[in-house]
Amino acid sequence: MSRRRVIAGSIGMLAALTLVAACGGGTRPGQGGTGTDDGGGADGGGASGSTVATAWGLTGGVNEVLYKESLGWWNEANPDARIGLEFFANDAYKEKIRTALGAGNAPTLIYGWGGGGLKEYVDNGNVVDMTAETANLVDRVLPSVAAGGIFDGKVYGVPNSQSQPVILYYNQNVLDEAGVAVPTTWEELMSAVATLNEHGVAPFSVAGQSKWPYLMWIQYLTDRVGGPEAFQAVLDGEPGAWSDPAFAEALTMIQDLVKADGFVSGYGSIAADANADQALLYTGKAAFLLQGSWIYSSLKVDAPDFVADGLGFTTFPEVTGGAGDPLDIVGNTSNYWSVSATATDEAKAAATSYLDTIVFDDDYTQVLLDAGGVPPVAGLEDTIAKADDAEFIGLAYDMVKQAPHFQLSWDQALAPDAAQELLTNLEKIFLLQSTPEQFVDAMNKTIG
Repeated sequence: MSRRRVIAGSIGMLAALTLVAACGGGTRPGQGGTGTDDGGGADGGGASGSTVATAWGLTGGVNEVLYKESLGWWNEANPDARIGLEFFANDAYKEKIRTALGAGNAPTLIYGWGGGGLKEYVDNGNVVDMTAETANLVDRVLPSVAAGGIFDGKVYGVPNSQSQPVILYYNQNVLDEAGVAVPTTWEELMSAVATLNEHGVAPFSVAGQSKWPYLMWIQYLTDRVGGPEAFQAVLDGEPGAWSDPAFAEALTMIQDLVKADGFVSGYGSIAADANADQALLYTGKAAFLLQGSWIYSSLKVDAPDFVADGLGFTTFPEVTGGAGDPLDIVGNTSNYWSVSATATDEAKAAATSYLDTIVFDDDYTQVLLDAGGVPPVAGLEDTIAKADDAEFIGLAYDMVKQAPHFQLSWDQALAPDAAQELLTNLEKIFLLQSTPEQFVDAMNKTIG
């Protein structure tokens, strides 16, 4: 579908929805007229008109490009039903959106990760059922990804960005100088750590100050050791679920890595929002970085020469004898847009029409591919093969397509209070301030 057809379609649909909508009332905080990016990529060329809805997104990477571009298309075609756009850093956003929801002044389009966080919004009545209004969009995306926004058969969130598996990035130049091969097993990884330390290079970069990057390690290791059933029992609320031996074994492996000087010095004070963990990789101060596919677009901007010659990427190593499938992946199935229950009818109509007509149409998908993202859309193999970043996108797309299990990031899969407790206790593991047994005991108290 061409952009011209999308715009024409969106105008017609919005007109119909607006006729149905009752008088929406006046502008409320966070809901109209003040989108700070309304003069930028989402302004449709600076046309005059009315902003009736707002959206909050995260800064940086392919998402920022995608939302600016697509909301710009919408605003250009719908000057009297514009959607303003604001961006926030990841950690700041999570606090801000919780406060806004509690105060009843959330943006019309609420950015999220699906899972337990979205379920809590549903249970609290913060977001609306938009099953009928977004049926065309849901048909365009992979069912396994669309499922992340569906509860009790109703659509409360729709995918809005790339599927984001966690990938093992490496600096090929550093590995070559140290004579280290890319590890395919945990044993090979620990051997590589020893060799890299002998050559004076930090094996792994990790942004410990942000805490959530620690999750990637426990998620992959728990799955490799015990399979997805261990964490599923936690999600199911089974008493004592964290006592599954897979958790303690994974935590012990993490502490073995810490004690072997597996992470760069001072890792507990490195922040992900500043991309400092990425800088350590592309400047050659660390050999590896376990991070989401979403950082690839940032690397292209911050270190294009390194991406062209030096950046390598692969899947997380196997754990010999583990019960988990080596094809299992962890990460974010996608990010999701939900629509605030406190938005006016006019704002809801504009937001859902934008979602249903523009998100993941051909042009939207192409923007994502051009930025190095992985669209959760079926049948893209031939298109990806022609993309500028075909090697990286192809790896990530195949990981998603072939994975027997795609585990949503635990801090998003769990309810917010349990997720915060998880991050707190996991940080103590990485800083050697608690034992695996103490972690298990603390997390078991979050169930029931």
